[in-house]
Amino acid sequence: MQMLNFGRGRGQSRSTRSIPLGGGDDPYFQEKRTGMDYPDPKRKSNFVGKILLAATLTALCIIMLKQSSTFNTPSPFSERQEGVVHVLVTGGAGYIGSHAALRLLKDSYRVTIVDNLSRGNIGAVKVLQELFPEPGRVQFIYADLGNAKAVNKIFSENAFDAVMHFAAVAYVGESTLDPLKYYHNITSNTLVVLESMAAHGVKTLIYSSTCATYGEPENMPITEDTPQLPINPYGKAKKMAEDIILDFSKNSDMAVMILRYFNVIGSDPEGRLGEAPRPELREHGRISGACFDAARGIISGLKVKGTDYKTHDGTCIRDYIDVTDLVDAHVKALEKAKPHKVGIYNVGTGKGRSVKEFVEACKMATGMNIKVEYLPRRPGDYAEVYSDPTKIRLDLNWTAKYTNLQESLQVAWRWQKAHRDGY
Repeated sequence: MQMLNFGRGRGQSRSTRSIPLGGGDDPYFQEKRTGMDYPDPKRKSNFVGKILLAATLTALCIIMLKQSSTFNTPSPFSERQEGVVHVLVTGGAGYIGSHAALRLLKDSYRVTIVDNLSRGNIGAVKVLQELFPEPGRVQFIYADLGNAKAVNKIFSENAFDAVMHFAAVAYVGESTLDPLKYYHNITSNTLVVLESMAAHGVKTLIYSSTCATYGEPENMPITEDTPQLPINPYGKAKKMAEDIILDFSKNSDMAVMILRYFNVIGSDPEGRLGEAPRPELREHGRISGACFDAARGIISGLKVKGTDYKTHDGTCIRDYIDVTDLVDAHVKALEKAKPHKVGIYNVGTGKGRSVKEFVEACKMATGMNIKVEYLPRRPGDYAEVYSDPTKIRLDLNWTAKYTNLQESLQVAWRWQKAHRDGY
């Protein structure tokens, strides 16, 4: 297990100190312009002594380093091992990324998590490290994917076989308020990751995309051939990242899988991981988080935005996918990824549920009578979105198993009650 190191960023170089071996203000080393040019024997002796001292110290340092286990034994993350697949999980401290890392570790993959903790939780990383403490199982690297030098250094020091790229800001409402953050964090950072993959010969990419790239289609359900016409910066930034990946893959031997998620809910059934967004981001977050906050009294009630959509009860309809099913789709995609091939898949249940239906399921799951306030529409939202998961079922043999909305919410609620202050 690699110790967490917050003292120095990965993109920073170590400073070095030079030790003067004489000179400077020593008059022996100054040009003599008058008098005799014969050196003083005492000064010569002093100079030789300094050299001997420096040589002795250097020799001692070399001996100590060679005796050090870290000097003699390279990190297992830096070398390929037969039968072991090393996966870089970007954003692995986040909600979905941490659940994916847990599943990979359970399936005996080697995992490196890279996260800048702007949205993720170091507590989730600690849980994973405690569950899998053996050397060479999981390491955490604190870094920002916007720092190309740091990312390249990470790739140069680790022998990755594949990348699962989750790292992204991911709130539709926030994207309309701060679009530049989304284009930089999603589109530009994906480009940085791709460049490092190409430079270091990492050939497999599983990309975390979204149904928001489809916008508001005329026909339901959504298939992979549905035109991509995103209507908010989040969806647009993700589509741009997809386009970059697809263009690059045309002239490479990469194995690419693009997974377009629908609305993610739930948590680890064994209660080890959950969702813990930062308090200042709650208003932009998932409806499940808002329901739990209302049930716990953190907020006075649940705000449902939009009641005049052309749906059966006026509220938005979404396809809610359990996070356990979602990460299962990622592992199957990794197993089926092939060089020179691109797979694009919707990851959903194939069934739409309205926001009102979701709220009723949340009330049942928590046992709380949640107060609901109805407000105008949120900018960038769309009325109805649900998937046709036929392609992923046929190609990857994947089907959503955790499709009972109330049960998924009950699992997540148990984690919330046990972790009132997050991790």
